Amino acid sequence: MAKKSVASLQTGSKRLTKAIKMVKSPKSGAYTFVESIMPPDAVNDWLNKK
Repeated sequence: MAKKSVASLQTGSKRLTKAIKMVKSPKSGAYTFVESIMPPDAVNDWLNKK
């Protein structure tokens, strides 16, 4: 189960996006948050992979 939170970041000439995904741990069942900063066109691929 992934919850999408996306914020746009601009640094100089690069345009980056910070994406946060909620991931359920298989051992404990608790949810953790995974953050990543990437180009905007790679966000959907990153969110869809398990």
